[in-house]
Amino acid sequence: MRIYAASAFNDSRSAFEALVSTLSGDDSAGLDHGEVERCVAAGGMEIMRCLMQDHLALRAERESASREPMRGADGEERTEFRPSSRPLGTLFGTVVVQRLALVRHGVSGGLRPLDAHLNLPEGLYSHGVQREVAWGVAQSSYDAVVVNIRRTTGTTIAKHQAEDLVVKLASDFQDFYQEQPPQVEPRDYLLVMTFDGSGVVMRPEGLRPETRKRAERSKSRRSVAESAAVGQQRDDERKNRKRMAEVAAVYSLEPVGRTPEDVMCELRRTGPHTPRPKAQNKRVWASLERSISDVVGDAFVEAFQRDEANERRWVAVVDANPDQLAAMHRMEGICGVVVTTVIDLIHVLGYLWKAGKALNGDDAQATEAWVTERAESILRGEASQVAAGMRRSATQRRLRGQRRKAVHDCANYLLNHKDYLRYHEYLRDGLPIASGVIEGACRSLVQDRMDITGARWGLRGGEAVLKLRSLRASGDLDDYLAFHARRELDRNHLSRYDEHELLDLRVAA
Repeated sequence: MRIYAASAFNDSRSAFEALVSTLSGDDSAGLDHGEVERCVAAGGMEIMRCLMQDHLALRAERESASREPMRGADGEERTEFRPSSRPLGTLFGTVVVQRLALVRHGVSGGLRPLDAHLNLPEGLYSHGVQREVAWGVAQSSYDAVVVNIRRTTGTTIAKHQAEDLVVKLASDFQDFYQEQPPQVEPRDYLLVMTFDGSGVVMRPEGLRPETRKRAERSKSRRSVAESAAVGQQRDDERKNRKRMAEVAAVYSLEPVGRTPEDVMCELRRTGPHTPRPKAQNKRVWASLERSISDVVGDAFVEAFQRDEANERRWVAVVDANPDQLAAMHRMEGICGVVVTTVIDLIHVLGYLWKAGKALNGDDAQATEAWVTERAESILRGEASQVAAGMRRSATQRRLRGQRRKAVHDCANYLLNHKDYLRYHEYLRDGLPIASGVIEGACRSLVQDRMDITGARWGLRGGEAVLKLRSLRASGDLDDYLAFHARRELDRNHLSRYDEHELLDLRVAA
């Protein structure tokens, strides 16, 4: 190991001795432990900043002692050496990087080899600060991130700088997952995909064109005097402020068979039942920019990476959104796979409850008993019989208007999707029949962060935050940031040099 010269790191040593002197002096004798702690924290931060600065100064000395011309990507050799410097905002405070710029008269674009060896960012903030911003924004608001960085590090960052930084940090999201090695998973485990959407309040420029038009029309006629339905008018305005974030999840699941009785016990939370296995190797993500078709396509790509030989059973749990179903069937043909599509049982129960209330009125006990009986029948694969029975009941009870519509909507839903309601087969084979994974993803990825009171999102900023939250939720954020740093090395530095220069960095990258 190379040892630094004795003359190096003088400022670091001086900062350390200054802190030791303060702590050993008479003035510190009466401090309580909290005051000592703050003193050590402040002095320690300055020592670390000096260590960083002294190390950079030593690197600059070594570079100056071993000057060599270098050839750029344009094929031109730079033979002149000029000193230059730039600031770098680190976790410990701002330091100055002294380095040589390799130039040549008449040739545009200088080369700074030390920048490449240090993999310096284009902007002010170091990779350490960027990591703090990424993790912070993936968990809480920008305002909280800015305050926390100011309190816990030696640097400061403005909110708009953090917003710009997050957009850059998320730029390699798609490439990161496309370049991941294949997952090794048991062949008998189910390969499950599930999809949903969650609305996000956007700035006007971030809305989809049709939503923006509706929002403008609604705003132009917004007047209490023009409409007595003020509540409905406000609901319409809120809907026209949102853009749907498409959410997807891919995971593996051990197939463990269950019975309809197991499911009903679990729903009622009564009696013993076979517990459901936990989702394994789960990846979740959400996107404001990409369409349903794009997100479904991304899920199939992720699934195909896990099962290139098509040896496993593919399952999709959805809520019968027609655009999702169309996109899934299209991808089935493209990928040459067979996917067992399952309609989420909770979604079916929602229709049943509306129909039950329509048939039983205000009798809550009768409604619950009616829903329970029909749910058990559907779980046994009798969706068509349930639909026919509720229609007969509606006719016999002479239901009209909205009550009749609720029954017919439920019956039509069951009949239109009966091919996806073969729950007796799904339970026997150990397939999931509810979309708890994707519902949880919608809540944790989107709603818990994007629905902060008063928040309105731009498209690029909202998309970047969702990507970082997706990486965090999937347990990939640190690996992604390392991947992003390697990409930055190539983009910001190696791409400017001839392919025969900086070979050690190219091999490492």
